[in-house]
Amino acid sequence: MADEDYEMDGGYEDEPMEPEPDEGAELEEENLNEEAPDPIEGEGEDKQEQEPVERPRKTSKYMTKYERARILGTRALQISMNAPVMVELEGETDPLEIAMKELRERKIPFTIRRYLPDGSYEDWGVDELIVEDSWKRQVGGN
Repeated sequence: MADEDYEMDGGYEDEPMEPEPDEGAELEEENLNEEAPDPIEGEGEDKQEQEPVERPRKTSKYMTKYERARILGTRALQISMNAPVMVELEGETDPLEIAMKELRERKIPFTIRRYLPDGSYEDWGVDELIVEDSWKRQVGGN
């Protein structure tokens, strides 16, 4: 077997070869870069300084049992994969118990997005919502 039998291009046989760009294609790429307008210096700073406008919210300030279940499950999964814990541990080793403790102390850094029928949405921080005290029965609190 001679070296002539093997192709040394490093590509796969099933994979199509990329066509070499024509001279016209290179010019188009250069023109695209030139056509992009430069951002105005003062314009970008104003956008960063603007705070989102707080509109009156339409949804309830109570966390639903479905939101609670999703938050606890997601946070417990993160904790089980060695995410930093936001509360002081007092011997807890179960990720779900740690997540419940974080929820009780309102330390979970999540935002809940509630979609409305008209296609808009409201964002609520976990620390903004009122959590029912049904978790006390599950954790064993008073």
